[in-house]
Parts: sequence; C-alpha cells; structure tokens
Amino acid sequence: MTPTVSICMPNYNFARYLPEAIESALRQSYTDFEFIIIDNCSTDNSVDIIKYYAERDSRIRFSVNDRNIGPVNNMNLCLQQAQGEYVKFLFSDDLLVTDNALQWMVTILAEHDVISLVASARHVIDDQSNIIKTWSEYKGEIGYAGTKIIQDCLIEQKNKIGEPSVVLFRKKYAARGFDIRYKQAVDLEMWLHLLEQGDFAYISEPLCAFRQHLQQQTKVNIDDINFGTVEEPFLLLQNYAGKPYIKLPWLIREYMQYVPVFAIWKLYKKEKITRQGAIKKVREHYSWPKFIFYYPLFRFYKFIGRMKEVVFVAAASFFSIVRH
Repeated sequence: MTPTVSICMPNYNFARYLPEAIESALRQSYTDFEFIIIDNCSTDNSVDIIKYYAERDSRIRFSVNDRNIGPVNNMNLCLQQAQGEYVKFLFSDDLLVTDNALQWMVTILAEHDVISLVASARHVIDDQSNIIKTWSEYKGEIGYAGTKIIQDCLIEQKNKIGEPSVVLFRKKYAARGFDIRYKQAVDLEMWLHLLEQGDFAYISEPLCAFRQHLQQQTKVNIDDINFGTVEEPFLLLQNYAGKPYIKLPWLIREYMQYVPVFAIWKLYKKEKITRQGAIKKVREHYSWPKFIFYYPLFRFYKFIGRMKEVVFVAAASFFSIVRH
C-alpha cells in the first residue's frame, strides 16, 4: 500500500551524523511512512551505515547516485521518488527530537485541508548534539494565511519558516520541484511556492534539531560568494514581491529592495569583495545615489533594532533571575 508520508533524506558525507538522524526517524510513533535515502556519491562510510539500517527496516528505500548531482538536484530526486501524500525532509545532519514529531504534523495536515505546509520551532545543536539555542518565529497556530507568511519573509528578507528538516508539506503542491536557480534560499523559495497554494500551521514546540557545523551546506554556501547567493534575494523579490497579494506601503517596499544591496556592501566591509566590485554589483540592482542617501538611515534603523533586541534579552534574563 502507498504510505501516507515520505521521509526524504539526501546525504553526502555525513556518516558521522547518519545513525542519530536515521534512528530519530525510525523511532517515530507514527509508522505509516516510507524512508527514502539517496546518497550523492559520499566518500566516507555513509553507504555502509545506510545499508546497515536498510537491511533491518523494510521502510527504508536506499540508492546511491552514479555521480554527484549536487544538493538541490538530489533533493529533487528524493521528491520525485516520494510516493506519500505528505513529504518530510530530514537532512542527514539534523534529527527529530520527539517521538511524536511526525504524528503531530501529519494530524494537522490530515485535519485541515487548507493547510499546505506545517512547520515547528527547532533546537539548534552543535556537532556533539548539544543544544545551543532554540529558534521559533511564530506562535503555535493553525491557519495563518499563506500569503501573509510570504509577505513576512519578503519584508524581513529571512526564512522565518525554517530549514527543510523543520517542515511537512503536501506533495501535490510541490510537483514542480525545488527551483535549481537557488542554492542558499532554495528551501525558502519552495515554502513560498507552497504557501501560494494554501495556508500555514506552526507548532511552537521544538520537534526537530538543526545542526550547525563547519561542513553543513548552509555554511558552505555562505562562505562561497561566487556561486550566486548574492543574487538570490533579488531573484526572490523579482519572483514574489510583485504578486497581487503583496500589498505594502512604498516605504516598506523600498526597505525590501535595500536590504539585499546593503548585504552586498557588507561583503565589501568584511573584505570579501573589493569596493569597486561592490559598487558595480549594487548598481546592477539599485540606484547608487539612492543607496548613498539611504545608507545612514538604514544603519541607524538597524542599530535601533539591535538595541531593542539587547534590551529585550536583558529584561528577559533579569525577570528570569527574579522569578527563581
């Protein structure tokens, strides 16, 4: 019988984390799933580890690519092979932290036809699986308007929904696959695509853990400024900011357009690119006189925002100490 859920795990050279990730899926209380693991020509002992688990659990469907097709294409290959109504990506360096994570998410989609995507809060862990912090962007609620969440992400130029391991979504809405023009923002772009087709649900309980380490793809992408991640925010705005459901005042739209060009200038400030290179790149996307005019205003706005965050954290710490 066709499983209700497809857990998809693309892998490349994460043998160190694979057992913990795989076991976190296999111990889920919800059992009606297939587990697709596709190795992208790892050079470590990933294949041996995956084979070990595949021989012991018939729900695991395991394959190795003939050649390394890149992370986004491997994600799409997982998606193409998924037979379930719902898809749950679980990256091989992440993990599910509660045994009822899958059950909780599946129940929401099964009971609410208008929801296309459900996400949860997540722990951030280090390479030893120690919890560093917890990220949570929304209050636990079912029925956020999808277009409202799209607007939130575009205004803040941030993936407020979460990483691939954080979400469960309906496969029928993801049939076109992940957009291969993106690398760093490939997950966010897919979430926006899904949220154009339905509403959003958020679980404030951390159900998964996102691992931060030097080999993670996010870190690799950020460190490599040559492959186009600088262009991705502009592409995202081009694809979504002009949609009729995005109704924003002029000043907010100016802010949205300014954030990615300011990010280019920060690369120059961090000596990642030359001043001339930064000026050239800014001019490709924005008026240079406008950039200079808004620069001190934007810096001041960011400073005020940081100060508010510092005050909030200090106040929260103070009241926590008083309470105890």
